[in-house]
Amino acid sequence: MGHGGSSHKRGDRQLLLAQRFSKMYQVATVAIDGPFHGDRVSAPLEPYEYLEKMAEIGIDKVTNGMIDDWRATLDVFSQLDAINADRIAYIGLSMSTRFGLPFVAAVGNLLRCAVLGKNGMRAPAKLNMASRFTRDAPKVKVPILFHTQWDDELFPREGQFELFDLLGTQDKRLLAFPGSHSATAPEAIDEWCNFIVHYALDKEEKS
Repeated sequence: MGHGGSSHKRGDRQLLLAQRFSKMYQVATVAIDGPFHGDRVSAPLEPYEYLEKMAEIGIDKVTNGMIDDWRATLDVFSQLDAINADRIAYIGLSMSTRFGLPFVAAVGNLLRCAVLGKNGMRAPAKLNMASRFTRDAPKVKVPILFHTQWDDELFPREGQFELFDLLGTQDKRLLAFPGSHSATAPEAIDEWCNFIVHYALDKEEKS
């Protein structure tokens, strides 16, 4: 699981999702901090601060670093006896689609599916990933649930639709809810979980 901007790997949503997956589905979860977030910094940074740091390094370099970190995480946990490496999914919206979509594209069929969204092709300069998404989105081949906030003030819905269209998978579903970027309805979280459980577990596992 990835987290949104200004949050961290032990954010409230991550903990709630982890508890839900564990208690309801016996599914293990792992989360790591995004660039300049959580344990990667000595103190929390404001959005303009971590965005400036990312820009200084270069967005492609930062993105590739996160892909490497997620690959290492995937490799380590796939080797644990308690983990079935054939049943792994990714969930990450907003900043964690910014870095998660390239990760999903890079690891290919090592994942069963992914939940992405709250990001798109039209965004302010320091948030814009259009050139990277243009390269990576067509490489995504696993089933995708893409969450869009209809009134998103950071990522206009038209740009989110453009990114959805670029996804290379034949199995992609668009989930739209009213509200601003930070709004997330409980029903939306239900849809995320149901999608992951449907694709990451076969009928025998779910029964």
